[in-house]
Amino acid sequence: MNMFDEKVIDNVREILDPLLLDEGLELVDVQYKREGRGKILRIYIDKQGGITIGDCAKISRELGTLLDVHDIVPGSYTLEVSSPGLDRPLKKPKDFERFKGKKVKIKTKNDIQERKVFVGRLLDFINDEALVEVDGRTYFVPYNEIEKANLELDF
Repeated sequence: MNMFDEKVIDNVREILDPLLLDEGLELVDVQYKREGRGKILRIYIDKQGGITIGDCAKISRELGTLLDVHDIVPGSYTLEVSSPGLDRPLKKPKDFERFKGKKVKIKTKNDIQERKVFVGRLLDFINDEALVEVDGRTYFVPYNEIEKANLELDF
């Protein structure tokens, strides 16, 4: 991603945060990238108990208006507002705290005890470390080593 796209994402976050706060919603992620012939601005939102289609539609309308008024996204683009899904990404420390006890998949930047992928139960998040139980063994995964993390379906 180039610096220009990062600036667009930063500006979108800035106007989106107060809008979501007013609605009791949480911003999970913002993506802005070229797909096919055009640009797509994807907004992932959530709240306790999950979001509805009505939540997505309302935020899409209100954000669309704000983006047009402030001319934040240059040229034409497609705006998508949706739920993060059942395999929701864990992006912030508070995400790890919120989903204690859930099944997660964590990929690390470097090996930790000869592993880079941890699929197991998130036991806790203490001192910027995720405690993950994998096959009966507990691993301490530093937050700054996490490349990607998400919830896993737990059948």
